[in-house]
Amino acid sequence: MTLNKLFRQQLTVGAGHIMPGAGNALAARFIAAAGHKMMLVSGAAVANNYLGVPDLGLVSVTELAEHVAAIREAVDIPILADGDTGFGNAINARRTIRLLERAGANAIMLEDQTYPKRCGHFDGKDVVSTQEMVSKIKAAVDARHDPDLMILARTDSRAIEGFEASLDRARAYQEAGADFLFIEAPLTKEELLAIPKAVPGIHLCNMVIGGKTPLLPREELAAAGVGVQQLRLFA
Repeated sequence: MTLNKLFRQQLTVGAGHIMPGAGNALAARFIAAAGHKMMLVSGAAVANNYLGVPDLGLVSVTELAEHVAAIREAVDIPILADGDTGFGNAINARRTIRLLERAGANAIMLEDQTYPKRCGHFDGKDVVSTQEMVSKIKAAVDARHDPDLMILARTDSRAIEGFEASLDRARAYQEAGADFLFIEAPLTKEELLAIPKAVPGIHLCNMVIGGKTPLLPREELAAAGVGVQQLRLFA
C-alpha cells in the first residue's frame, strides 16, 4: 500500500489523530520515533527553524519543497505539507502541488489568505475571494499525479468575515474537490465543536498553545467528529 492510500485510510471522521508539526528532518525523526502515525511539515515551523522568523510568508516554495524532500528521506510515515496560499494564483498553486508531490508529500494544504500570508492566529490577515480559492483547489486537484494525494483546503475567513461565512467557504471548497477541510482559529468551544456537524466530512483542527482557539482534549474533539488535530506553540 502506498503512503497516499494509507493516509486516506487513516483520515476518517472522528478518528481524532494527533498530527505534530515539524520544521526539519531531525524533528520529524523524533515525531516518528514517538509513534505518531502522521505528521505535518509546518510552514510556521520551517520559517521559525530555518530563517528564525515568524510565520509571515517568507519561505519560498522551492525552499519548502527542499525541506519536504529532506523530511521524506528521514521518515516513513505520511506527510501533510503546508503549501500556504499556493504561493500565488491558481497557476502558482498548480506548480506548488507538483513540486510538493514530487518532494514526497502525501497530502498538501492550501489556504485562502492573500499572499504573502500570515500565521492564522496573527491579527491583520486578509483572504482572497471564495471564487479565487475555488479556482486554486480545482487547479490543485487537476495538478496531482496520484489521485490518492489529498488536498486540504483551509480557510482563514473566520477572523475577517465571521463564523457562518467560514462554514460557507468550507462547503464551497469541499464541492470544488478538497478531500478534507480546516477552518482556522474559531474563537469559542461551541464554534470548534460545531464545525464537523455543520460541514460533514473530514476536518483538521489546530490546537495552538497561546493562540485564539480554546484548547480541547483529543477525546472531545474526536467525539465531535474531528479527524485529526495539529498541536503547536503560537509562533
